[in-house]
Parts: sequence; C-alpha cells; structure tokens
Amino acid sequence: MQAAVAVTPADIPELLLGLATVRPVFLWGAPGIGKSSLVRKFADSLGLECVSLLGTQLAPEDLIGVPQIRDGRSVFCPPEAIARDEPYCLFLDELNAATPDVQKAFYSLILDRRIGSYELPAGSIVIGAGNRATDNALARPIASALVNRLTHVHLQASAADWLVWAGESGIHPWITDYLTDRPDHLWSPPPKTEEPFSTPRSWHMLSDALHSFGTGLDEQTLKIIAHGTLTPAHAVSFCGYAKIVRHTFGIEAIMKGDASWPAALGDRDLLYYLAEAFRGRLVKELPARKEHVSPALRQSAYRFKSLLVQLAEISVEVAQTVVADDADGLPVLPGWFLIEAARDMPRLVEARR
Repeated sequence: MQAAVAVTPADIPELLLGLATVRPVFLWGAPGIGKSSLVRKFADSLGLECVSLLGTQLAPEDLIGVPQIRDGRSVFCPPEAIARDEPYCLFLDELNAATPDVQKAFYSLILDRRIGSYELPAGSIVIGAGNRATDNALARPIASALVNRLTHVHLQASAADWLVWAGESGIHPWITDYLTDRPDHLWSPPPKTEEPFSTPRSWHMLSDALHSFGTGLDEQTLKIIAHGTLTPAHAVSFCGYAKIVRHTFGIEAIMKGDASWPAALGDRDLLYYLAEAFRGRLVKELPARKEHVSPALRQSAYRFKSLLVQLAEISVEVAQTVVADDADGLPVLPGWFLIEAARDMPRLVEARR
C-alpha cells in the first residue's frame, strides 16, 4: 500500500487515541522504525496490557482455538492469550505477512471483535501493523473487505523524534551525537540483497554493542559491529566519526590549518567522514550566487579550493565525493564555486609543488 500521507512517531499517540479507541487501526511502515514499540507504549499509556500476536508464526487454530464438546455440541475455545476478562490491546503484528487462512481467522476479531462466542471486553482496542511490499519484506495482499474496515496510518522515521527518545533511553552518546550531525543516516531503504541497513532499530542494536564492549572497544571490533548493523556507507562514516572522537582529527582543525587530512591507508574511513563533513560545511557557508560572496568569504573560498586539492592528492575518489551531484543528478555545491575550483585547480596544484 502506498502512503498518501505519512506521519512521524510523535504524531502516533494522539492519532491512536482518536482512532484506535473507536475502530481498528493498521500501522504501515518500513522494518525497524519502531511500530511495535509505539503500540506497546500507547497501550501502556491507557493502562492496557498489550497482547502481541505475530502473524507469521500463527496457524488458524491458534486464533480460532480447538473444539470441545459441551452439552453434546462442539464449541471452539479461543486460546488463553486472547480470551481475557479485562480490556486489553490486541496487537496483530505482521498481519499482512500472515497466510490467507490466518488473515481470514483474524477477520472476526477485527470486524466483529469476537472469536466464536468470545467477545473482546468493552474498552479493548485492536491495532495491526505490517511492512510494505516495497520494503523487500514478506508482505501478502490484504483482502479488500478487510482493507475497508481498517483505518490505515503510514509511519515514517523521524530523526528529531528518535533523538528525543534516544536521549531518554540511554542510547550511546556517540550515536546520538553522530545522528544529530547526520539525521539522514537514521534510516535507509531496505536493500534488494541480504545485507544490513540502517534503521532506528539497528542504531539501537549498535548502541547496545557499544555499551557492552565499553572503553576497551578496538577499531577492528568497531568496524565489525558497525558493518554488521548499518548500511555500509553509514558504517564507514560512523567509524570515521568514532576516530574523530578518539583522536585529534576534526574538520574544524583541518579548515583552520591546525591539522591536515589523514593520509594513512588505515584512516580511509576517517577520510571519507571528514570529506562528508567538509562537503556539508561548503553547502552551509557558500552562497548560491557569486555576487553575495563577501571579501572575507572570498578568502575562505580560496582556502576551500586549496583543501580540495590537498584531499585529491591523497585520494581523487574521496575528493570527488565532495563535489559530486546528489542522487537526482543535481549539483549540491554552488555552480560558481565548482567553475572556479576547476579553473584554479592547476594553479593550486602547482603552488603546492
């Protein structure tokens, strides 16, 4: 299902309070962005126990129950997890990943709030959740009759919301500081191949690992756990950031001339991170139009071009990432600066000999 309007985690409690208390709701969203934890937190805010049923691990009889003979008649007895006397939150996780037979077994719970003769206690709420087919996750079509009886809410990751939560939840400071600088690295689309990718969940896992290893964590182990949880490009960048935290390197010192680009082959991840930080600084400081360049900024622009030459002497590939277009093929840096950099490059190279 495609999202017409997407909401962030901060919007969910108020939406669910108005929606889930009167009708069943289905939360759509990519893996690892916190759907399950949001539902559990919402249920807790209402004082309701959250009972989770995982669609991919159920058979129809797990919901309908097994028959018993009572007064000469067979009666289906729903499982104890569902058949409760007090109101609760029934969370149908991965509902659209369940087999068609299991989805059919959910119909009566969702549509009529009952299984056989058992009816959900008054005050109970029903919330489903699942991934989208575009997330390269297991997702089956939901029958139109069921789609039409659910209120659909599309959730998207929000770095601002997640960082607020992270600050309250003991997430490792390296991660909160890094994602404050690079909020675009909180989430990346699931890849088509079997490899890790960045989500709020994977950053949380990395935080747990960093806490577990503590101060004795060496660079090789950091690389292993970062590449084992994050999108490869994000892992390289994060490892570069961690080196900055541990060492004296920093883009500020390089731009002031107090430090130079790290040239050692073993510091290539650090070089990539610094190059990204340099690119971000250029985007922030250089105006879009040349006529807006002040004399002081003109001197800074000359320094920027010189640093670009120094970076290219270490790695042309890394230097190209600084001036590269965005994913849509559009220039990120101002055109006047790119033209001047190309024009002045030979002279700057000669000046360094």
